[in-house]
Amino acid sequence: MVTIITIYAFLVVCLALSIWKSKEKTTQTFKLSAKALWNMAPSLLAIVGLVGLILGVLPPETISSLLGIEAGVAAPIAAAIIGSITLIPALVSFPLAGSLLDSGATVITITVFITTLLMVGTVTAPLEIKALGKKFTLLRNGLSFIAALIIAAVMGVILG
Repeated sequence: MVTIITIYAFLVVCLALSIWKSKEKTTQTFKLSAKALWNMAPSLLAIVGLVGLILGVLPPETISSLLGIEAGVAAPIAAAIIGSITLIPALVSFPLAGSLLDSGATVITITVFITTLLMVGTVTAPLEIKALGKKFTLLRNGLSFIAALIIAAVMGVILG
């Protein structure tokens, strides 16, 4: 609770300084932020709804059998592949990860899912190839995939 109060107090101080420095820029920034939130809202609501539906339909035992220790090595590999091809904002992936972890998924599976989700860009690869080249894109995504597996293994040892 103290952390939350500290963060909000810091935010209020920063907002007050921003308004004091330039009320016009602060207002403009809030308008841009509101517009961005409005544009993202349908996607965020759809993802949150889908996650809620999945967690509501699948009992924790099923999630545990698919993503838990019983699934063995298949769970982290499947999570890595799904994370690599899924385009979900990080803001949504963290609560999803928490829900899956509470339902019986392993730390390794959740870690590899989030890490590949954020580091590997299969969906965005065509754009990246145009901007940075095919060799760079394939090398970056391949190394990111391998790094995600290593990070998940380390987190499994530390937190598992």
